[in-house]
Amino acid sequence: MISIEDRILYRLRGKGRGWAFSARDFLDLGGRGAIDLALSRLANRGHIRRIQRGIYDFPKQHPNLGPLSPSIDSVARLIARKTNSSLKITGAEAANALGLTTQVPAQIIYLTDGPTRKFHFGNQILELRHTSPRAMATAGKGSGTIIQALQYFGKDGVTDKMIDKIRSVVSHVDKKELKKDINAAPDWLRPILLHVAD
Repeated sequence: MISIEDRILYRLRGKGRGWAFSARDFLDLGGRGAIDLALSRLANRGHIRRIQRGIYDFPKQHPNLGPLSPSIDSVARLIARKTNSSLKITGAEAANALGLTTQVPAQIIYLTDGPTRKFHFGNQILELRHTSPRAMATAGKGSGTIIQALQYFGKDGVTDKMIDKIRSVVSHVDKKELKKDINAAPDWLRPILLHVAD
């Protein structure tokens, strides 16, 4: 008979290294007590890593450095799953994702419709910041990333070069989505978004 530990490892390999998870992700394999015990054993053997109480990851491995730092994005998505909430990246992260800036914020902040919380992982800080339903309207969408990035630079900070850059990296689907979600943006940004979507 295949052990719960082996079944967990099989699923982890399917998800790939870097995935963050909790016991809830394996409750279809056994009772909560058995899953907790299996995760504890796997962590003690070095197969998985306990990041915080109840939060684990299947760490990516570097040939020389060993286990790499946890994926903050994966941890944020795990917390969102646990709290049945949505996530939306902030302007600085969105600008970086679209290639408008190379700066990586020291503190990673996600907007959420869930509770405000802050987590420390070594020298990394993850903050989940509660915001209004209107601000979360484009969560998880390419249009939301574009709106967040341009809002980050502000009315006087958006340049033609930025608009051209966004137009070159976003898909046709994202452009169509942007037209549908244009009312989620401030008034000053709407003509710019229409230009991006053309």
